[in-house]
Amino acid sequence: MRASRFLPTALAAVTALAALTACGTSQAETGPASGATVTVRIPDPGNSGVLAVGKKDGSLAKALAKVHAKVAWTGSAGPFAPAAQALNADQLDIATGSITSGITSLAQNPGFKFFTAIAPDGAGEGILVKNGSSITSVKDLIGKKVAVNQGGTGEYLLLKALERAGVPEDKVERVYLRPDQTAAVFNSGKVDAWAVWATYSVAELGTGKAHFLADGAAIGSDNYSLNAVRTAFADKHPEVVKALYTYLHEGSIKEKQDPAAYLNVNTDAGPQALNGEAKRVQTELTSKGGTVEPITDADITRFKAVARFYAEHKVTRTEVDVAAHLIDVTELS
Repeated sequence: MRASRFLPTALAAVTALAALTACGTSQAETGPASGATVTVRIPDPGNSGVLAVGKKDGSLAKALAKVHAKVAWTGSAGPFAPAAQALNADQLDIATGSITSGITSLAQNPGFKFFTAIAPDGAGEGILVKNGSSITSVKDLIGKKVAVNQGGTGEYLLLKALERAGVPEDKVERVYLRPDQTAAVFNSGKVDAWAVWATYSVAELGTGKAHFLADGAAIGSDNYSLNAVRTAFADKHPEVVKALYTYLHEGSIKEKQDPAAYLNVNTDAGPQALNGEAKRVQTELTSKGGTVEPITDADITRFKAVARFYAEHKVTRTEVDVAAHLIDVTELS
């Protein structure tokens, strides 16, 4: 077997879920009439990434038209937890997340499967501290407060870093915060560090006032980025899922070759835009990052390791069977 990345603009989890519920039931359960167009519901991609370009220039619409499908942009992309709920409730067909947030969502009667993967971002995720901080090693986190998103990438990165450094996890206080709310808390000094990924770290690194205490590579992160599809949709419309994979795969290769062309797609001003050092950081990360690929057997082995790690650290009650919730996109027709 062989798993995608969108570049979402983060919203509050509750807001994202409310937005994602805006559309009604799709045609997937009953199937469209012969020759009818299938609608696939995808969160709006915002101002950056392959889907943002595809929405603006019409290339995604053309690719989907070949398999008699079209997009309904539903709400806005954000945290995976509310997106997973929307997938389960038949209010969304496609979403993006990480294997870490994916595992916690898979532990709750999932109605979705993952069909693509991007290799872990060793340079864009990690544990942030402010420049000039007295914290210079992971062991210095003992007795400190670290912001994390519960059951997601942040908690995973912190626990992995502590384990690798031989620091008992109960010696460091985890402060559970929504990712979109954490920057203000981090910058106010109410937490000493922030375990975070590129969606949020780029802005902080771009200020020149923070740096990674340890990045994903140093931590040994297996935090893949994944694309999920509602199971019933995939069962009814495998050709649409395959077309989406192909579009994302080819687009991610182009994005890696020319990252700047996939930034500030709609506007170069405002909170969704990246400029200055933040733009340089994101461009560099994308040029060094992975591309959208099918999920391989080697990937699955690493997914299982994350699931085992989560169970051992009681993030999940039991070890989630990730392999049961994957699609081999190479076998779709």
